Amino acid sequence: MKQIKSLLFAAALFIGATSFTNAQSKVAHINVGELVTSMPEMKTAQAEMEQMGKTFETDIQEMMNEYKTKAQQYEAEAATKTNEDNQKRGEELAGMQQNIRQFQANAQQQLQQKELDLLEPITKKAKAAILKVAKAQGFDYVLDSSQGSGVIMAEGKNLLQDVQKELGF
Repeated sequence: MKQIKSLLFAAALFIGATSFTNAQSKVAHINVGELVTSMPEMKTAQAEMEQMGKTFETDIQEMMNEYKTKAQQYEAEAATKTNEDNQKRGEELAGMQQNIRQFQANAQQQLQQKELDLLEPITKKAKAAILKVAKAQGFDYVLDSSQGSGVIMAEGKNLLQDVQKELGF
């Protein structure tokens, strides 16, 4: 009888330990920010954003130069013009300033939207590759170890190089 109890106890311990081992999840980590910035598509997107930014910057500079030129001209001619003409010119300059500010705000909004449009397919591709590699290696969870993500890693599998290999770089 004592042997049966010992055998049952040993079996229960074995089943419990096996269940506990199987219940533990495999966890890996990856610095998603580093992955995305290392992708060739990101370099292309950054170049496109820089070009768009330079175009807007040039347009704004031209508008500012036109404003300065008119302001200097109107200031030089102010003594020879009537108060009514000077007031109209002042309103024109104020309108030009408003147009410049509005163009700057619109340009900033367009740049932000362009950045979102360019980053979306890149991040989707990165996520798909992470999921594929994690699944192939049997990981249940992959944590983002980018700075500021709240994950502090002491040990564990880093998938960055495997995912980069999956993406072909």
